[in-house]
Amino acid sequence: MKKYVPFAHAKNLYEIEPDFFKSNGVTILLCDLDNTLDSYKRKTPTDEAIALINKFKEAGINVVVLSNNKYERVKTYADGLGVEFTWSTGKPFARKINKFIEEKGWSKENIMLVGDQLMTDVIAGKRAKIRTILTEKLVKEDQPVTRINRLFDRPIRKHLNKKGLLVDWREKYGTR
Repeated sequence: MKKYVPFAHAKNLYEIEPDFFKSNGVTILLCDLDNTLDSYKRKTPTDEAIALINKFKEAGINVVVLSNNKYERVKTYADGLGVEFTWSTGKPFARKINKFIEEKGWSKENIMLVGDQLMTDVIAGKRAKIRTILTEKLVKEDQPVTRINRLFDRPIRKHLNKKGLLVDWREKYGTR
């Protein structure tokens, strides 16, 4: 079960204060796109997503959209936020993530990955040896392949929750 245990859990990325990341030494936030930042149906960012990213930028946190989705989808969305991106990452595998981090010359101690899926985001983060924040899905609808992942995700989340292994980010931050 260790491969499923995130560093912290949040209802969504929008509730997490930038100071939480800063207090954990995070300067780079790898952020899943679909159902973490927005619905997979949204081609461009909402005003809320733009405001969130601007808040992180003002706090000195570099946000990078990290997605399994196709180039055009991720590029259009990330361009709307004014952030870097990487697409078709192959999550839950970490090879492309590690290659991206290495090419950028970043230190993994300063990176955190945020996503809504245990089967892709958390496992990829664990394999890449970076901390992860697991969120709930942002909207009800999912892409067809994600619906399959959720069949495995739900019982594992339930088990992690029952065992007290989904620690709220506020507890890690010391505000709860």
